[in-house]
Amino acid sequence: MSNTIKGLVKSDVEYDGSNLRVAIVHARWNKIIIDALVAGAVAKLKERGVKESNIVIESVPGSFELPLACSRMIAGSHVQSGSNVADLLGGLNFGTTSPPKGPSRTATPAPAGIVSMPNQPFDAVIAIGVLIKGATMHFEYICESVSHALMKIQVDTGVPVIFGVLTALTDEQALERAGLGRGENKGHNHGEDWGLAAVEMGSHVRRWSEGKFA
Repeated sequence: MSNTIKGLVKSDVEYDGSNLRVAIVHARWNKIIIDALVAGAVAKLKERGVKESNIVIESVPGSFELPLACSRMIAGSHVQSGSNVADLLGGLNFGTTSPPKGPSRTATPAPAGIVSMPNQPFDAVIAIGVLIKGATMHFEYICESVSHALMKIQVDTGVPVIFGVLTALTDEQALERAGLGRGENKGHNHGEDWGLAAVEMGSHVRRWSEGKFA
């Protein structure tokens, strides 16, 4: 990645994430890059004080599935905040009044690594995916659809959804943006920026909801 003026300017305020709850929803395509981005995001969340028990990580097959997962995670956290449901998807009504077929979702365990779920809605969600252009139009369709859908979710719900979907033209571009560049310039792990953005936006929305704008 060449030298550039692009990049996130460091905030003058060090936001305190100790009271925030943040979800990370990631795709599994291009796993090496995804793992580095998720690790970078988690590291910065913890650096800003977000408790490990308040970081919930969920995976989906690909980037196209990110919007639905983010939407249901946000909805599930609001259901959970008013109940004792441990599973974020367990208490949701998926638009039918018929008895469910097969095993009940309410009995499924909480995500791996989470001991106890705080009864608090998510203050921010980080959506992480890696799209690398191929030989067909698949790349363009997925990029546009996912971008618009994630924006709509945060506007409709009022919960910040951090856009952590890399839209790279080559493998090298994607690797550099995860800090895994193959040349002398390893690049910068953008997951770190997304973790900081989640804490900042989660803090802003809490403050704004209390009518504080200064």
